[in-house]
This record gives sequence, C-alpha cells and structure tokens, in this order.
Amino acid sequence: MSQKKEQMERQEQLAEEIRRAKLPRGTQVFGIVDQLLGGTRMRVKCLDGKLRICRIPGRFKRMLWVRAGDTVLVEPWELSGHERGDVLYKYSKAQLQYLRNKGMIKEQAFEEF
Repeated sequence: MSQKKEQMERQEQLAEEIRRAKLPRGTQVFGIVDQLLGGTRMRVKCLDGKLRICRIPGRFKRMLWVRAGDTVLVEPWELSGHERGDVLYKYSKAQLQYLRNKGMIKEQAFEEF
C-alpha cells in the first residue's frame, strides 16, 4: 500500500512541476545550451535561429545549474540582443515533453541544430 502512495505522490509532484513550466513572454525565446564557456557564460542556440553568448544573472547563479544540451529560456539583451542574452529558466524533461505535446516547441526546431 505504501508503494502505491509513493507512486501517487511522485505523479502529483510531476503534474505540479509541469504546471509551473514558464512560457516565453515578449522577446524571450527557447534555446539549447551548445557549449559552456566558463564562469556563468555559455553559448546557446536559440529557436529564432541566432547563436547567442548567454550568462546566468547573479540572482540565479546558485539556483540554476546548466549543462550542455539543456533546454533553457533566454531573454535577449536590449543592446546587442542578436549576440547576447540572459538565461532565465531551465526546463526539466517532463516540462519539455509537455511543451512539445502542446505544440509550443516543435521537434524539427531542435533537430535543425
């Protein structure tokens, strides 16, 4: 009986995590971390077709751990926004699958990179 209870709790946590998936607002775009450059900087291939050097802002440094291949939410800078940006959020596998099922992220967009 306790095993069923644990399984139900895991499913509830997963559902809660999916509900909290952040969506792009304004100029924000989805991106895939291509290469870590050191410090808090990384190269990100964004779904708008641009390759940006992104950083993790100070308020997220300790909370956001990113690896190559992770899907992230990028906020381009106002100045030199085609080349640089900030990483605001990292998506989990469950959240990424949810966004794909809803049609917000297309499979072909990730295969192009």
